[in-house]
Amino acid sequence: MSSQDVLGQTTRLASSSALLQVLFRVVTFGLNAFTLRYLSRELIGVVNVRLALLYSTIVFLAREAFRRACLSGSTKRNWTKTINLLWLTVPLGVFWSLFLGLVWLHLLEVPDPSVVPHYQAGVVAFGLSAVIELLGEPFWVLAQAHLFVRLKVIAESLSVVSKCILTVILVVLYPHWGLYIFSLAQLLYVSVLVMCYIIYFVVFLGSPEARKKSFPVARMKALLPTLVEDETFVNWKEARLTWSFFKQSFLKQILTEGERYVMTFLNVLNFGDQGVYDIVNNLGSLVARFIFLPIEESFYVFFAKVLERGKNVKDQKQDDVAMAANVLELLLKLVLLIGLTITVFGYAYSQLALDIYGGSVLSSGTGPDLLRCYSLYVLFLAINGVTECFTFALMCKEEVDRYNFVMLALSFTFLCISYFLTHWHGSIGFILANCFNMGIRIAHSIHYIYDYFKGSTYRPLRGLFPSPFLVLVYILSGVITGFSEVFLCCDKGWMGRLIHVCMGALCFAATIITMFSTETKLIHFVRSQ
Repeated sequence: MSSQDVLGQTTRLASSSALLQVLFRVVTFGLNAFTLRYLSRELIGVVNVRLALLYSTIVFLAREAFRRACLSGSTKRNWTKTINLLWLTVPLGVFWSLFLGLVWLHLLEVPDPSVVPHYQAGVVAFGLSAVIELLGEPFWVLAQAHLFVRLKVIAESLSVVSKCILTVILVVLYPHWGLYIFSLAQLLYVSVLVMCYIIYFVVFLGSPEARKKSFPVARMKALLPTLVEDETFVNWKEARLTWSFFKQSFLKQILTEGERYVMTFLNVLNFGDQGVYDIVNNLGSLVARFIFLPIEESFYVFFAKVLERGKNVKDQKQDDVAMAANVLELLLKLVLLIGLTITVFGYAYSQLALDIYGGSVLSSGTGPDLLRCYSLYVLFLAINGVTECFTFALMCKEEVDRYNFVMLALSFTFLCISYFLTHWHGSIGFILANCFNMGIRIAHSIHYIYDYFKGSTYRPLRGLFPSPFLVLVYILSGVITGFSEVFLCCDKGWMGRLIHVCMGALCFAATIITMFSTETKLIHFVRSQ
């Protein structure tokens, strides 16, 4: 497969992943708005912070390193050994599930049973769901490596829709079930997800389409752990790379979910405040999740396939280097402009968005300021996602190991800053600490990219500099919408709100027109994919 073909399929994968993330987030928002009218903030806080953290920690620690190692390099490899390595995620997941389950049950504060019933059952169910999802890991990696776009779309869509339907039914009919509702929905979600992948490969393997594509696996039995005579059980190069990524993933998880760990282990917010924080956090992360994360995941695969890990720029194929540099520059420009747009317009429309979504429960107190800070944080997320996806795709094992020490120091610093800023500024302190964390990570990745390309004529970091005229339009839009919010929103009635929205629409239209006029290379790139 040529580099251009890889780029085309990677772009389609990113687009479909983005659409999936839109579906997930829209459904989550709908569920939060719906459940707020039936269930307590404390229950939502326990589910969306405490139990979701348990689930995400188990699956992240058990599979993240394996995914990064096994998706590196070409699809032409000994897939039997790769699949054997991937099955090690299951016993690892069982270990983390048992260990963390005991921590969640016996070392952390247990919610009041009268407010949040069936907490113990919820811990067991979410831990079990993580292990079930890991059973599908070999299928997921094989599909991702071969860019099976439709499979991911169908599997994740069906699982999310199934989960939401069951949640709504149980919330309406049995609201007193408490955590039983979300436990059953979570188990259904992972079961449908894994079964979709299994059924697809049962049908696909051995089919004419598989033979036409020269698919490396011929039958379902080959997707189970297999002993190879006179050969090692796994590819030790992949295994060592996995171990390096595992040490890094442990630290990255702390950085990614740091505020939830602080909330969970240090009790700086009560369960009700955690519920409000999580709802605002979900609203603020909408674009970050459905655009930036799919781009990061998909173009990590692209950079890993086009360029060889551990080789400097002079030892790579120069046509591939040119393509990678061009794509990196345009990706940086794309996410930067999206991030700037969210930061500028998010500041003036945070309170209105929360008031429409959740009423005074969310729009009063720290909610609007929290969402405004998150709008700034989205800009950091945007840049970090692309710079890190390139960096991690090119780092050799030794560089990954060195970076682990940087992550260790950063993890400790981040947790300390989160704790102190939270005491100083409440939940807003979490966002400020995350901005600091992302800023350091961006600086490291930019330094790596600069060093990588300094021996060539390519300068992809120019993507971080938009045109001066576009920057001026952003500044004017921010000032105009800021004054509009002060004088027209949100206690001036619906007419004032409508005028405020119209002012924002005009400023947004002016920004988009300026973007099309000044960033023609980026527009052509987006249209051509």
